[in-house]
Amino acid sequence: MLEDRRLSEETRQRMSRPFQMLIGGKWCDSSSGRTLAVLNPATGEQIAVIPEGDAGDVDLAVEAATAAFVRKLWSGLAPGRRSAILWRAADLIDQRARELAELETLDNGKPLTAALGMDLPMAASVFRYWAGWCTKIAGTAPVVDLPGDFAAMTVKEPVGVVGLIVPWNFPLLNAAVKLGPALAAGCTVVLKPAEQASLTTLCLGEILLEAGVPPGAVNIVTGLGAVAGARIAEHPGIAKISFTGSTAVGKQLIAASQGNLKRLTLELGGKSPAIVLPDADLSRAVPAVANGIFRNAGQICAAASRLLVHRSLFDQTVEGIVQLARQHVLGDGLDPSTTLGPVISQAQFRRVLGMIEDARQAGGDIITGGGAVERPGYFVEPTVIAGVSATKGIAVDEVFGPVLVALPFDDAEEAVQLANTTEYGLSASIWTRDIGQAHRLARAVHAGTVTINSGMIAGPGLPFGGFKQSGWGREGGAEGLDAYLETKTIVTSF
Repeated sequence: MLEDRRLSEETRQRMSRPFQMLIGGKWCDSSSGRTLAVLNPATGEQIAVIPEGDAGDVDLAVEAATAAFVRKLWSGLAPGRRSAILWRAADLIDQRARELAELETLDNGKPLTAALGMDLPMAASVFRYWAGWCTKIAGTAPVVDLPGDFAAMTVKEPVGVVGLIVPWNFPLLNAAVKLGPALAAGCTVVLKPAEQASLTTLCLGEILLEAGVPPGAVNIVTGLGAVAGARIAEHPGIAKISFTGSTAVGKQLIAASQGNLKRLTLELGGKSPAIVLPDADLSRAVPAVANGIFRNAGQICAAASRLLVHRSLFDQTVEGIVQLARQHVLGDGLDPSTTLGPVISQAQFRRVLGMIEDARQAGGDIITGGGAVERPGYFVEPTVIAGVSATKGIAVDEVFGPVLVALPFDDAEEAVQLANTTEYGLSASIWTRDIGQAHRLARAVHAGTVTINSGMIAGPGLPFGGFKQSGWGREGGAEGLDAYLETKTIVTSF
């Protein structure tokens, strides 16, 4: 791997050094000495090892974060100083963009063009956005409606030590999305990246230290979710958790957090509908829906995995998406011709193919794709399925792979009914020239984000989260910041 001439010299140098955890401002191995193999999902080959942190390592990280919080090493800095540090972190991400993108491609499998074109610039923009909030956190002066002379004020204070647990589909970007508001609020952090893709998050730790984040303010523990993640969930020294991942694990976190009534922000599963009405502009809708499900190999919580199309446009819309699916070039993300990478692991590979086979056995029509690519790595063909039940199986269960289920409808009322069929409610898109109709449907669909004549739009200033079993709370904007703050009321009599 180090001899791969497609990699920059910076990446080869970084890969030649060990990856370690960050605890109390120092880089360290796991206390047990155990490690986890890092596999390139495009080849199945081992490219590195990371520490296999356990409960004891989490305890050390929480101790370091608690000490930093109590001593106000981070929250005690002037807001403008904290803002400058976060802005500096963004600049350093830009400076190391090529290296970080290559590491993301090696670790996650996504095309390098996608990592360079979206993940890295968005991660930098996230830190710049939250840098701006450091100087804008303010309380209020409510009126005290009682006899006598009183003055009242509210102040916002950081909630304390927070646990951040991020998934593997956008490793660096998801870490930035959670770190930004936590640090802007003045919290200290124990961060656990997904064991399948931890490399860029560890590099982000290097960047934060270089930017000036004090020792102990950000701690990064790598390891298994069932071990290190579970300890974060139950640890009495952690006041809040922000988690992105499956609904099943989210429910486990709810149970584990009861001990000290942790605050929870849960961004969980999705089965997002794309609703194409009979007057839709298919020249815009078809490529957007195809991009919404096949981008990142379908490993996106808000992937447009259910296509709901008016019957009059069904065949034309599906055929357009099928043609785009067949144009994808599957391969190693370092190859500039690659447009679609692998799924993250052998376990995910088997799961996705198993769900496709279950749909086939249930009578589904596999219009395109449906199989594995005969090459090393974990590649699943872009797949479009029709003819399945709208209320069970692959039509309502999250796949987290490049698999689209197409369902026809006859009127807007049926479209809303189909859209709301699943237990999820993360996002939806509506395609129509009738903006009044679009807004009526947007109000009727149970989803945290609804876009009109656009694919999924996200950014640090936009609240993002789900209805129903897609999660609790929101990330992004003022709501996302408030999740890391406590409100204190101070009343003075004079």
